[in-house]
Amino acid sequence: MALGQPSRLRRPENITRSIPRMLAAQRPSISFEFFPPKDDASEAVLWEAIRRLERVRPDFVSVTYGAGGTTQDRTVRVTERIARETTLTPLAHLTCVNASVAQLRQVVGQYAAAGVRSILALRGDPPGNVRGPWVAHPEGLDHAEDLVRLVRGLGDFTVGVAAFPDVHPESPNLEHDVEVLVRKHAAGASFAVTQMVFDADSYLRLRDAVAARCDLPITPGLMPVTNFKQIARMSELMGTPLPPAVVSRLEAVADDPQAIREVGVQVATELAERMLAEGAPGLHFITMNRSTATLEVYGNLDLPVASVENAG
Repeated sequence: MALGQPSRLRRPENITRSIPRMLAAQRPSISFEFFPPKDDASEAVLWEAIRRLERVRPDFVSVTYGAGGTTQDRTVRVTERIARETTLTPLAHLTCVNASVAQLRQVVGQYAAAGVRSILALRGDPPGNVRGPWVAHPEGLDHAEDLVRLVRGLGDFTVGVAAFPDVHPESPNLEHDVEVLVRKHAAGASFAVTQMVFDADSYLRLRDAVAARCDLPITPGLMPVTNFKQIARMSELMGTPLPPAVVSRLEAVADDPQAIREVGVQVATELAERMLAEGAPGLHFITMNRSTATLEVYGNLDLPVASVENAG
């Protein structure tokens, strides 16, 4: 039996839900992204956030890899625990960083053994320097679309990919990014999740350009800024400056931590409302392993919760 093929045993409902089907539902899809814990103490904080956010019944959740592919073991373990010990549907992250094809197959096998059937296939950032040159493992893969093909060839998996509304740092222009997403779709990807969005127009341009070429639903990533130091870090991760309008609103209250948090939640709420009004299939909240700000934005939107009709 190929990796990921359904067994004859009945699997729990949370790991049989289809992410593309949930994205196609009439109600917006809501999902949460967590960062991998670095130690046991931070893992406890992560699980507290997971349990609090579980109460709002998101459509799916994901756990990223650490920078440069680090924390892979903890990422896989936490994803397996989510599948086995919660009611949540896990989206498993997988990157090409420092991994041979044999090692990638092994990780996919671990996910399959836990019943995980949805995988986010990413090339990943260069280890040690997210803006450094990319060098593939000598026995590995060079592009996310290659990883999509590998995963789809290993069994009954639904595969998602990353999208970059502000243009990938290594891309010459938006048109190139659109072409890359079209190729990922042709390789077998059935949905995409963006890097964090701070400019709704950038998201909408990318979404519309891709929609003109193929049927690939793109969910915007959203992160409420809760402290001023995050601004520079977010800009580095995105590979592009944050919109001046957002930065100026945060700078105006830079000396007041509580006010920064309030403005961050307000900005995220406004972005979410605009993108949903423009037809975004859902929202993917980047939680930073903290639940409070995410729940505030979610509460501001007054969205309906997931229902059993979206399973399957």
